[in-house]
Amino acid sequence: MRNLLVSVTILGMMFFTSCKNSDKSGVVDSEKQVVIDSMKVVAEKQRIIDSMKVDAAKIAKEKEVIVVNNASRTQSSGATTTATTKRKGWSGAAKGAVIGAGVGAITGAAISKKKGEGAIIGGLAGAGVGAGTGAIIDSSKK
Repeated sequence: MRNLLVSVTILGMMFFTSCKNSDKSGVVDSEKQVVIDSMKVVAEKQRIIDSMKVDAAKIAKEKEVIVVNNASRTQSSGATTTATTKRKGWSGAAKGAVIGAGVGAITGAAISKKKGEGAIIGGLAGAGVGAGTGAIIDSSKK
């Protein structure tokens, strides 16, 4: 009986060890696949970045303002001159109003028991104070 048990154990061990993949090609293939997948992700990110750069260039070209000077008709060649003008940014009063409205709304919502009403009142008050402050700063810069 003991010999039978030992022989069954040995046969079982041989059976289980023979089923293992000893060359580990599956592990190597999965590692290669991980590298390939990561390379695909990097390539996709680069493609998105490139498309965003192209779109930004298109938008910048569309924003460019071209002014044609018609006063040069007196020239014999008939050529017209072009000049680009810089667009103005936000005034200090507008920036102050936006910042004041945001800070006032957050403060009003935090302080008031009625959150919506406090945010509205705080936003209006903050916008007024911010616009006034921005206007003062604008006038002092001139």
